[in-house]
Amino acid sequence: MVYVGIPKGQADQEEEVLKTIQDGDSDELTIKRFTESREKPGALWHIYAAKDTEKIREFLKKVAEEQGQENPVDHDPIHDQSWYLDRSLRKRLHQEYGVQGWAIVQFLGDVVFIPAGAPHQARPRGTVHNLYSCIKVAEDFVSPEHVKHCFWLTQEFRYLSHTHTNHEDKLQVKNVIYHAVKDAVGILRANESSLSRP
Repeated sequence: MVYVGIPKGQADQEEEVLKTIQDGDSDELTIKRFTESREKPGALWHIYAAKDTEKIREFLKKVAEEQGQENPVDHDPIHDQSWYLDRSLRKRLHQEYGVQGWAIVQFLGDVVFIPAGAPHQARPRGTVHNLYSCIKVAEDFVSPEHVKHCFWLTQEFRYLSHTHTNHEDKLQVKNVIYHAVKDAVGILRANESSLSRP
């Protein structure tokens, strides 16, 4: 989070931000960062474990059906980013499916790392709930530990409609794997003589 713009002289907005942080299930330490340390909060994230993806998908489809919405085969309630799990939906997700995420308030200067495949709170207009005007820098990163999961995500994207924003493989995981293996083999070959010595 590289910039957080807080309007001057709007005390009521500060109270609204505090209420949003509290309703977002933030912990006491986070609330103190805002109220006592006077740090500048920019965004509220809700991040879930990748292992809970299918349960979250099933829950969102169930809620959509209850509201009379369709669940087309070539769309995905997580990748569509058309849902915002408010407090009541987060509570229901926990009660019915045993899924609980983490609420993270990103303050000015904070970095939020989201592991591959970890569903995170999505809104129709963005990926997080902005508390104030802010500028965030996002970077996609594929670690060796998560290549398998990244590859699985690209397979999921293939089943989305051709007009879907996530249909293409933006990370180009196959290219990442190819170049990583090529570099590793190159290093091994360059050091082959020193590796064979006892």
